[in-house]
Amino acid sequence: MHPSFIRVPLPIPQTIITRSVHLSAFNLYTAAVVLLIYALAFTGGFVIMSLELLGGRILAPYFGSSIYVWGSIITVFMLSLSLGYLLGGRWSVHRPSLIRFASIFVGGALLMYPLILVAEPIMEWIFARVEDPRFGSLLAASALFILPTVVLGMISPYSVRLLVKAVEQSGQVAGHLYFVSTLGSALGTLMTSFYLVLWFEINTILMLLTGALAFMFILAVLGHRKAPQLWADSTVGGQK
Repeated sequence: MHPSFIRVPLPIPQTIITRSVHLSAFNLYTAAVVLLIYALAFTGGFVIMSLELLGGRILAPYFGSSIYVWGSIITVFMLSLSLGYLLGGRWSVHRPSLIRFASIFVGGALLMYPLILVAEPIMEWIFARVEDPRFGSLLAASALFILPTVVLGMISPYSVRLLVKAVEQSGQVAGHLYFVSTLGSALGTLMTSFYLVLWFEINTILMLLTGALAFMFILAVLGHRKAPQLWADSTVGGQK
């Protein structure tokens, strides 16, 4: 071959290499944060169902474990979760970020931990004043579980908002997240009913659940510090 036709590979500009490295790092952070959000949703589902089952054990010494008691507990949790879904969906519209998502977990932990201290005095007070176990259990369940359950109910809609980047993805993302969250609820139900109530006292389980929420809060804060701009330009339906 004639020397004039020898092809010499051109050097790759340093700017292209740098941009490729930054893009790879950004994609890695994005994948890690997505997995973290799924883990947060899973933990939320686990804690909610575990707390609901513990509610029956907490109320049993004063109001029994009849269908009235369980009906009261389920009603309180369903209404609280529905309110949490509503509030979480509304809050997720305004500047969604992982640090705001983390605040839900620390809020849930702060509202759950006092149950260790105030559950028994509250139930004693209600038991002494409400004779009907139906309304007594409903009032006790409301006083003990509404606030932490409302906060924990905000987890699912907020996690959907963090992962949805386009309207076309909303159904798929919501399906995946609710699958993971419900899987966590199923595992929380089995672990609590089959093992935790046999291994630990109720207050110890409440402390473990509170610790799990606090631990996930720390992970979410660390994730936000690593990739704080992931949602800076995210839009759904053309709105920030």
